[in-house]
Amino acid sequence: DFTETVYGAKMKLTQIRNATLLLDYAGKKFLIDPMLAEKEAWPGFAGNARPHLRNPMVELPVPVAALLAVDAVIITHTHMDHWDEAAQQLVPKTMMIYIQNETDAALIRSQGFENVRVLQDENPFVDGLTIYKTDGQHGSNALYADKVMGDILGDACGLVFTHPAEKTLYIAGDTVWVKPYVRALQRFQPQVVVMNIGNATNDLYGPIIMGKEDTQRTLNILSDATLVASHMEAINHCLLTRAELRAWTTEQGIADQVLIPEDGETMTF
Repeated sequence: DFTETVYGAKMKLTQIRNATLLLDYAGKKFLIDPMLAEKEAWPGFAGNARPHLRNPMVELPVPVAALLAVDAVIITHTHMDHWDEAAQQLVPKTMMIYIQNETDAALIRSQGFENVRVLQDENPFVDGLTIYKTDGQHGSNALYADKVMGDILGDACGLVFTHPAEKTLYIAGDTVWVKPYVRALQRFQPQVVVMNIGNATNDLYGPIIMGKEDTQRTLNILSDATLVASHMEAINHCLLTRAELRAWTTEQGIADQVLIPEDGETMTF
């Protein structure tokens, strides 16, 4: 499906809203974790911080049509803030969709999508473009020990993109700081790391994704990496603001290595 030879490619990454990203990598375009609803289309997540706020908390910064001219959609997991009803309606049923496992693939096929593929640990495409699936943990060990909550949070994957003409990109996905995240940093040595860092907080078990301190912890492992802050200021339970993260990274002396894009902002690497 990927046949174009790419020379001297230059990655472009656009922060759309929440965890939704538009990635131009090695001449191919990917839409990742599309949440396409209009502002305040559905209720806040109950049992989590600020449930009275409706989601999404902000509008999409670009027209939906601008997001759908892609080679494939990749969904790291099927929570509503990564794959909502609007995306199910607006993404063409013939679109190539990559998903983390057979369970999620069955769900998406049941929604009418015809071209669904399960990501393997290593997914080679032509001309040197490879996507690796990585593991994470969408909450604490205590949360997953609670079978009901563990089933609700379920699995969520990360993604590593590699190509000889590009910097290695790691999109960590919805995870807290756990050994699989550290192992991915060590194994792939990514130059660019997208961190879902909004400190989404469950009432019983605390954070279910990373927070501001994890920027410094990541740079302790990969001192030369550039970090990109995503999954912020769009969903009711995400408590970390861009302003707070900016202040934190400035205090830690790492502000030049932590990019905090606004919705709709494109970064070139």
